[in-house]
Amino acid sequence: MTDIYTPPKVWTWEAESGGQFASINRPIAGATHDKDLPVGKHPLQLYSLATPNGVKVTVMLEELLAAGHPGAEYDAWLIKIGDGDQFGSGFVDVNPNSKIPALMDHSGDTPQRVFESGAILLYLAEKFGAFLPSDPAQRTEALSWLFWQMGSAPYLGGGFGHFYAYAPEKYEYPINRFSMETKRQLDVLDRHLADNEYLAGPYSIADIAIWSWYGQLVLGRLYSAAEFLDVTSYKNVLRWAEAIDARPAVKRGRMVNRTFGDDLSMQLHERHDAKDFEINTQDKIAPQE
Repeated sequence: MTDIYTPPKVWTWEAESGGQFASINRPIAGATHDKDLPVGKHPLQLYSLATPNGVKVTVMLEELLAAGHPGAEYDAWLIKIGDGDQFGSGFVDVNPNSKIPALMDHSGDTPQRVFESGAILLYLAEKFGAFLPSDPAQRTEALSWLFWQMGSAPYLGGGFGHFYAYAPEKYEYPINRFSMETKRQLDVLDRHLADNEYLAGPYSIADIAIWSWYGQLVLGRLYSAAEFLDVTSYKNVLRWAEAIDARPAVKRGRMVNRTFGDDLSMQLHERHDAKDFEINTQDKIAPQE
């Protein structure tokens, strides 16, 4: 019989909780060490990793470039969250929450920091006047779906992903709880996409944000959970996910700051120029340290 845990009157942090990311989790904020961030040649400087939240921004930047916005050229620097790069003083100055992605825009008189992936998408959409509908009703719909994703993803990533894939011990209750919520969210999407090609009229930041999490989930790229969650039943989500996945800019965006996976041709640890995508050998892809 499993021992029943009785919460203390006051919770205190006495030891790491275990799991894959235990070493980088703590109940306090702020920098743990001094480290300046590198700055490249472009006004837009991205500090990230190709997690779903990081992929949102690199896909957006590649889509902007593909749509003819040269001002969206960017340098993408790798932040190794497993090594605690996000707790360096330079990164904390850009994002006090110590989460990737983080963006610095040096194009104006005063450098502008932007943190939180949804905020970065909205900032770039407004800066370049792209991938956010101009029609007021469609714009409102797109923003509703964008904020839906920002509010829902913790159930998928921090909830389902943690307890199903990363927790040191597997327990029935949290896995059942977050599997149910993840499937409910997929059903929300599936019902909406039954009557809509994209989420809010034209392809937009809402699609980019949601595809990076739920699209990649149904395509079998998150937590090895596609079969477990029976994603084949969400036919409209699958249609939508496959259509976005086929976009060349999306493929490029998935590559940037990616350091994992068996296909080395899909890894581009850092990106400083469009020509970097032509590199497909690990020796050239991996930056020298």
